[in-house]
Amino acid sequence: MLLNCKNLQKSFGIEAVLTDVTFILEEREKVAVVGVNGAGKTTLFRIINDEMPYDGGTLAKSKQLRIGYLPQTAELDSSNGIFQELVMVFEGLMAMESAMRRLEVEMSSLGGRELELALDEYARLTHEFELLRGYEYRSRVKGVIKGLGFAEDDCSQPIEQLSGGQKTRVALGKLLLQEPDLLLLDEPTNHLDIDAVSWLEEYLKGYSGAVLISSHDRYFLDNLVSKVIEIENKKAKVFNGNYSFYAKHKILDREVELKRYLDQQKEIKRQEEVISRLKSFNREKSIKQAESKEKRLEKLVKLDRPESLPDKMRIILTPKIESGNDVLDVSGLKKSFDGQPLFSNISFSIKKGDKVALIGPNGIGKTTLLRIIMNEIPSDGGYINRGVNVKPGYYDQEHESLSGGRSILDEMGIAFPHLGAGAIRNILAAFVFTGDDVFKSISALSGGEKGRVALAKLMLGGANFLVLDEPTNHLDMASKEILEEALRDYPGTILYISHDRYFINNTATKILEMGKDGLEQYLGDYDFYLEKKRQIKTDLEEGAPPGKQEWKKKKESAGSDRKRQNRIDKLERSIQDFEEAIAEIDRLLMTDEVARDHELLSRMFDEKTEKEACLMDLYAQWDELSKGE
Repeated sequence: MLLNCKNLQKSFGIEAVLTDVTFILEEREKVAVVGVNGAGKTTLFRIINDEMPYDGGTLAKSKQLRIGYLPQTAELDSSNGIFQELVMVFEGLMAMESAMRRLEVEMSSLGGRELELALDEYARLTHEFELLRGYEYRSRVKGVIKGLGFAEDDCSQPIEQLSGGQKTRVALGKLLLQEPDLLLLDEPTNHLDIDAVSWLEEYLKGYSGAVLISSHDRYFLDNLVSKVIEIENKKAKVFNGNYSFYAKHKILDREVELKRYLDQQKEIKRQEEVISRLKSFNREKSIKQAESKEKRLEKLVKLDRPESLPDKMRIILTPKIESGNDVLDVSGLKKSFDGQPLFSNISFSIKKGDKVALIGPNGIGKTTLLRIIMNEIPSDGGYINRGVNVKPGYYDQEHESLSGGRSILDEMGIAFPHLGAGAIRNILAAFVFTGDDVFKSISALSGGEKGRVALAKLMLGGANFLVLDEPTNHLDMASKEILEEALRDYPGTILYISHDRYFINNTATKILEMGKDGLEQYLGDYDFYLEKKRQIKTDLEEGAPPGKQEWKKKKESAGSDRKRQNRIDKLERSIQDFEEAIAEIDRLLMTDEVARDHELLSRMFDEKTEKEACLMDLYAQWDELSKGE
C-alpha cells in the first residue's frame, strides 16, 4: 500500500469542499480521479502532496514515499534549453560520469599502488553507473523530448521563450524522468497532440510506480487506469474498472440506490399505516402489536436519498435552413508565414451530413486552415468553394468572438437583439448560468464557462455547417458527453479539430489527417483510423501488396470469428438467465411475505444489485464482441 485516505475532509472558511474521501492506492496502480470542474480534484492532489493541510480524517503514506506532482500550471523559470533542463534530473549520474572520465585521464600517468587504487575506484563507479542505467540517460531524455512532441531543433530553445503549454510539457518530461514512486498528474494531456498523448499513455502503462491522474481525456483513461475515484457532492466513490466501466456503473448504481430508497420509503409508509390502524382498534392485543412494529421500525437502518447530480448543460443544435449536398470544396490550398511554409497541397471535399475530424500534430496549421475556411485570414494559393445555402457557425478555441468587457447577459443580448432578457436567461440556464451568474464579466470566466457561452451562441445561430476548433477543451466529462450527443443528433454538417480521441470516436464519420504536404482521408471513426494505419504499416513492413495482406488476415481471422460467435451465443444465454432471475426478484419484492421481512428484503435488494451489475458486464462484453461482426 502506498496511500490510505480515510474520511478526508477539507473546507475553505465555512464552505466544505471535501467531506468524505476514502480510498487506498496500491503500488503500480494507475488510478483516475474524476469529477466536474470545481469538485475538489486539485485540492485533493495538493493535500496528498503536502501543499495544503486537511481538516479531518486520516492520510497515511508508506515510508519514504517519493511523490512527483504536475499541477495544471507548470512553473519553470530557467535560461536552460529544453535538453539542459531535463538532463539536470541526472545530476548525480553526470557527476559520476565526470569522475569516471577524470579517472580515465589520471590512470594513464599512474603506476603501482596508486594505479591499483584508481582502478578499484573506477571499477566501483562503472558498476554503480551501469546499475543506475547511466549509459541510457541521454537517450532517455531525448526519447521523452521526442515523445512529448518537441522537434530536435527545439532542444536548445531557452525555457523562458516557451509558451505556457510548452513549459507544461517540459515539466511533465522532467517529472517522468525523475521516476517517483507516485505520480500526481493534474490534466497532463491538456497541451499534447494526439501522438504525444498516445506516447504518454504507453509510457505510463509501463511505468514502474503508481499514477494518480486527473484528466478529461476519456480514451486515455480507458486505456490506462484500472480504478476510478469519483468526487461528487464533496464525497468520493471508488469504481474498480476503467472509465467506460465507471460511466456505465455510475448510472446503474444511482438507479439502484434511488430504487432502494424509494422502495424503503414506500415500505416505511405502509408499516406506519398498519401501526396507525392497529392503534385505532384500541384493544390491548392490537396496541401491543403496534408497539412491536414501532420498535422494529425504529431499529430499521434508514437509507439516505441519493444526492442530486450537479446541474448539466443542455444543448440542441438545429439548422435554420438546409444546405445543398456539396458543402465545401478545398483544392490545392497553401499557407506560409514570414516566408516559412506552413502547409501546402491541402485538398478535400465535404458533403451534407458529413462529420469530419481534422487531426494532425501541433503546429501543422489546423487552426489556420479553419480560419482560412471561415475567411478570417487569406490563403497563399488554391481555392475554397462553399456550396448552396451553406450557413457556417464557428467555434474558436481562444473564444476571441467573446468580448471580455461585457457580462454574459449583454454578450448574448447584443448577439441576438430580437430575444428578450427573459428568453436569454432561460437559454443561459440551459448552459448552467443561473441567477446572478448571468451578470458575470466574460473576462472573469474560466475556460469551461467561456466554452459554454460560445456553445450557447452557436446553438442560437442556427448554422447548418459547424466549424469547431477544439470544442471540448476545458469542458468537464458530463458536458463533453452532452455535446457529443448533440453533435450526433445534429442534422447538418460538421468540420472540427480535436485531440480528444474518445470524442472523435463518438462523433466522426470521416477523419482527415493533416501534414505539411497535404492530407490523408479515412472513412470511419478514430478506432477505424488506427486500424487502417496499423494495416498500412504492417503491409509496408512485410513488403507484400495490401490486397494480399488483407486476404491473409481474413483467412487467419476465420477461426477467431467462429470462436467469437460461440462466445456471443454463450453470452446471450447468460444474459437471458440473469434477466429472468432479476425479473423473478422484482416479482418477489412486491409480495407481502418479503415486504414484511426486513432482513429478507435487504438480502434480496443486495442480490438484485449484484445481478444487475453482472448483467451490465455481460451487456458490455456482448456489445464489444458484436462490434466485430
